[in-house]
Amino acid sequence: MRIAFRADASVQIGTGHVMRCLTLADALRDQGHECLFICRDHPGNLSEVIAQRGFELYLLSQEMRALHSTGSEDAATPEHAQWLGVPWQQDAEQTLNALNGQKTDWLVVDHYALDARWERRVGAHANKIMVIDDIADRPHECQLLLDQNLGRKAQDYNGLLPETCTRLIGPHYALLRPEFAELREASLERRQTPKLERILITLGGVDQDNVTGQVLGALAQSSLPPETELDIVMGASAPALEQVRRQAETLPYRATVGVNVTDMAKRMCTADFCIGAAGSTSWERCCLGLPTVTMVLAENQKEAAEAIARKGAAFVIKNTEHLQTELDCLLTDNQLAEKLVAMSKAGTSLVDGLGCQRVINHLGTD
Repeated sequence: MRIAFRADASVQIGTGHVMRCLTLADALRDQGHECLFICRDHPGNLSEVIAQRGFELYLLSQEMRALHSTGSEDAATPEHAQWLGVPWQQDAEQTLNALNGQKTDWLVVDHYALDARWERRVGAHANKIMVIDDIADRPHECQLLLDQNLGRKAQDYNGLLPETCTRLIGPHYALLRPEFAELREASLERRQTPKLERILITLGGVDQDNVTGQVLGALAQSSLPPETELDIVMGASAPALEQVRRQAETLPYRATVGVNVTDMAKRMCTADFCIGAAGSTSWERCCLGLPTVTMVLAENQKEAAEAIARKGAAFVIKNTEHLQTELDCLLTDNQLAEKLVAMSKAGTSLVDGLGCQRVINHLGTD
């Protein structure tokens, strides 16, 4: 099959949409399918990462053109429309140009700014469309929809999808790279005797508000033993990267800063605890049973983060105002060891790491 992906990364959008599409594309390519990416040339895009992974890439220009459209076309603008950077009609036209008249078997769309209008316009050049979404806030014209978030219900998309659209709902379909399933057993084995020696800090590929720096500041004032190790992971486009590097050198603990790492599963496996962003990496942590403080960094992460907390699979901090106090209370809890074990078990019950293949099975048979 030939599969095209339309997704963007930027300082504003973050990296999660493109990264989960890359996970699916890697798995598809491993099974002999051809994949290509169509992305806009936003500041903070992941074009180098996509190219390094060996995929064909078309970068769409940021230049905006004036387009005439009917009032009905623009009557229901998606809340995140500005993330596109151009009118949706222009994006559709540019996407069609990138496809160059070659029919694709599947067009995978992972973008909060695109909806049924765009999908109808571009869909004539794709046999089928798959949409990856998290927020259920706009209509789609597609044959397959994936929302991998805990707490989401299929009926949340009632009235937004064609009746014939197949809905893949929940972390059972979480798009995880194969190394997470491969390391799952080893990770769970070491969590049977919990400790707190190595903390992984990963707050998104961009972390525009430098929550990483705020977390490091809170940990510097905490009562962690001096032999604690901090493994800090950031993206190359993070605005505060250099600031965090300097801050890490001043901490009373051994701290390293990894950039655009390719071994996240191994880092999670060897970590005892994580302070991480809500979002797609939540499912990676659950798969490996990694106890986590989840930071809600965007409004669209709140619902899934709260659902994970209700299942007992993570602690949730909804804002940074009380970060110092909440971390101190957690790290000095006399029952912390028991809570780490319970959290690990709760997380692993939600995600088994095999969701990507389940999605591919639907792409091949629907």
